[in-house]
Amino acid sequence: MGLRKYTRAGAAIYRSPQWKAVRLLAKRRDGFKCVSCRAVGDLEVDHIQPIRSHPDLAYDLTNLQTLCVPCHSRKTRIEVGLDVIDPKRQAWRDLVRELAKPLKDTPHHA
Repeated sequence: MGLRKYTRAGAAIYRSPQWKAVRLLAKRRDGFKCVSCRAVGDLEVDHIQPIRSHPDLAYDLTNLQTLCVPCHSRKTRIEVGLDVIDPKRQAWRDLVRELAKPLKDTPHHA
């Protein structure tokens, strides 16, 4: 049993210098925050209209949005026809993610 090779629709686009420039412009425009949940940190630039169906919009800044990894994954799952994650499973994921964050402003005991 082998793994199926998956060719990403915009592979050549994502390697181009033009993509790197427009990607940075999108992040700057969006304040380096996810436009969906306002998270900062690990961000991706998403094509609102996918490259596979709208290749002419690949570098169009109005077709781009900054999303965090969880929001981008959720959007992509829906686009490719997978079910939305069960709310209980999503709640569990959110809880685990929250518990994994480093503690802030806690007194250190020696």
